[in-house]
Amino acid sequence: MSRVGKKPVALPKGVECQVQADAITVKGPKGTLQIAAPAGVDVAINGGEIQLKAQGDNDHKMAGTARALINNMVKGVSEGYTRKLELVGVGYRAALQGKDLNLSLGFSHPVLFKAPEGITIEVPAQTEILIKGADKQRVGEVAAKIRAFRPPEPYKGKGVRYSGEQITMKEAKKA
Repeated sequence: MSRVGKKPVALPKGVECQVQADAITVKGPKGTLQIAAPAGVDVAINGGEIQLKAQGDNDHKMAGTARALINNMVKGVSEGYTRKLELVGVGYRAALQGKDLNLSLGFSHPVLFKAPEGITIEVPAQTEILIKGADKQRVGEVAAKIRAFRPPEPYKGKGVRYSGEQITMKEAKKA
């Protein structure tokens, strides 16, 4: 069996998990998340831990995947996830208009991005954007959508980048 799938998922204080035949629901202080029950995997709650077991010989891979998804849900509803973006370039700015993100990225018009439900966007500085939420996949998806408006270009490095992202710079044309 998968080594990851053998480890139980600990439930921190304030987090509840319900297992039905068709879905697994995790509730916590940051919200509620739900996934479809994984095929070929038995899920049981024993003394504050979630344990997974493969039903057949070919289901071991799915047990590891299901355990990782459930662990991400538990961490998301207890601590939450954050993704930080940086704007690099002259005149590149971000500002909040209510819940919408207003981006000035060198286009002739400002770019307005509406935050999806369950996602919080903060702008601590004009060149920084913080995306917060309980669902790891949705936080990453929103960050990728914002980055796609103006991805970093390889000659000057201007654009929207993840915090700590390394951009490989190209050399300019030689005469």
